[in-house]
Amino acid sequence: MNEYIKFFHLLIGFFDYFTNKRICKFFKEKLKDKKIILIDVGAHKGETIDLFSKNFFIEKIYSFEANPEVYEFLKKKNKENIFTYNFGIGDIETTKDLNTVVDSQSSTFSEISNTSKYFLMKKKILLPFSKKKFSYKQSVKIQTLSKFIEEQKLTNIDILKIDTEGYEFRVLQGIDPNHFKKIRFILFEHHYDDMINKNYKYKDISGLLRQNNFSLKFKSKMYFRKTFEYIFENAK
Repeated sequence: MNEYIKFFHLLIGFFDYFTNKRICKFFKEKLKDKKIILIDVGAHKGETIDLFSKNFFIEKIYSFEANPEVYEFLKKKNKENIFTYNFGIGDIETTKDLNTVVDSQSSTFSEISNTSKYFLMKKKILLPFSKKKFSYKQSVKIQTLSKFIEEQKLTNIDILKIDTEGYEFRVLQGIDPNHFKKIRFILFEHHYDDMINKNYKYKDISGLLRQNNFSLKFKSKMYFRKTFEYIFENAK
């Protein structure tokens, strides 16, 4: 990782601290001192594991990271109550190309628009003096969350967190209605920039969640990005 990317991560991490603080405050008020079960889709290097382990009592965390290279960092988080998996989560069980970005936090199963203003700006920031490719494709396995819930015989999930850079709707489509009933909160990012060709809109996500008795409880814009964090709660 070059020095520009390191600096970019440090800067973004500094401002994300304040967003994460608001998210933790929300969950602390809702969950009190409960030991939580968390599913972490798009775990990257374990930032969510660190955040929730520091701020909450953890019963179990199940974390998924599709990028094999990044998973080498994530698997170090394995403990007796923290489990990590090197495959993606989506709407069907398949094998799919992951667009692996030089800034690993931006890797996505969705197509990247390399002519978009946001893409060109981000490339200029991350690779200002380099001819290195911004991204490359690697084939990885995808499984549905419903299949995983059945395999693990999970009866309740306190928080489902999804950060998959424009693939969040596909993750949710892989949950059948009976399994939605087992989830209390869903925390996810949604990108409004033009770099990722998601082929869905926020209204598609919110519509699917409302069909399954979830309602919006929290919304926060992330600094320096056209991205929002949302939390939906299961009414039942």
